[in-house]
Amino acid sequence: MALSDTFAELQKIDGEDFKRIGTAPVILRGFLILLACAAVIGGMGHLMIKPQFDKLKVVEAKEQQLRSKFDSEQSKAANRTAYVEQLEEMKKTFNVMLRQLPNKTDIESLLVDLSQTSVASGLEVEFFKPENEVPREFYAEYPIRISVTGQYHQFGKFISGLAALPRIVTLSNIDIAELRQGGNSPNFKEASRLKMDLMATTYRYIEEDE
Repeated sequence: MALSDTFAELQKIDGEDFKRIGTAPVILRGFLILLACAAVIGGMGHLMIKPQFDKLKVVEAKEQQLRSKFDSEQSKAANRTAYVEQLEEMKKTFNVMLRQLPNKTDIESLLVDLSQTSVASGLEVEFFKPENEVPREFYAEYPIRISVTGQYHQFGKFISGLAALPRIVTLSNIDIAELRQGGNSPNFKEASRLKMDLMATTYRYIEEDE
């Protein structure tokens, strides 16, 4: 029997024909059995393969996540050596800067330098008083309250002199007031006289045994 004849026979099958399947031609019965087996195998394959396929997708996603994390950690590891070296260099520089600050014995000479700088600038020192020391973590602040009188250009010379000192000195709370107008002086060419109050702060290194 040809295959076309077999399909023709299949199209003619109805409910009653299924009751007489046992009397159907051998080729037709074999074909129906193959169809039934294929349907069973296909259904079982779907039930068995789909869960495994879902697991595979989860594993692939996890693999991608781990790969990204690995790349990130590898990049950090590559930069770690350079970072550690840079940190150590910064610590050395910081320690060198700290040790360049004056110690207790240097503070006295620095006070003399400050006083001499103001006098060398042509200023009259009205008030010069070191305040209480303020300790910090690695260093101590040493504020000095200063009051001087003079002219604008003398103030500028004084501040330039402080900047030229080998020690760090910062200025704050600067207040300048005019004392006398040049027009009121017997010598009209005399410039106005000013008073400047300020806080000069220097710093010293705290020794390890303190």
